[in-house]
Amino acid sequence: MKLAITGAHRVGKTTLIENLLESLPDYEHIPEPYYELEESGHLFYEIPVVEDYLAQLMHSIKQISRNNGNVIFDRCPIDIMAYIEAIGGHGNIQSLYSKVELIMTEIDLLVFVPIESPDVISCPESELPELRNQINELLTDWIWDFGIETIEVTGTPLARKNQVIDRISNA
Repeated sequence: MKLAITGAHRVGKTTLIENLLESLPDYEHIPEPYYELEESGHLFYEIPVVEDYLAQLMHSIKQISRNNGNVIFDRCPIDIMAYIEAIGGHGNIQSLYSKVELIMTEIDLLVFVPIESPDVISCPESELPELRNQINELLTDWIWDFGIETIEVTGTPLARKNQVIDRISNA
């Protein structure tokens, strides 16, 4: 089963993945495209620009297409497309949307980790809280449009993990 964990930055996606991997030892973790690209020598701007996000988007698409079996993706093309839209960086978002829509058909379960109210994870000014909120709003609007099974998880890290495990068990 292919799981994709989506959400803005600093919402607990990585913590959720770490908790899931403890309960799902037969799953492989696929790191964020940013980290894989950085490890391979890609240089990013300190404050990301459109080209940075486009490189991540293409890498994320490759990650999904080349990985089969039980995998958990930390981020997916929907997240990255939201960042591109939020910074106003791509003149034809529809062309990106079509690519993203196609590759997302390979995902079996999309797990959305939203910003909760009250916010359970602080976001210091240096981590661009306004951008974080914009991404959360875009994802809230977009994730249900892809026609794939989606779950929104909330609560404590344990509660979030249990919501995903329950959904997988009932699939």
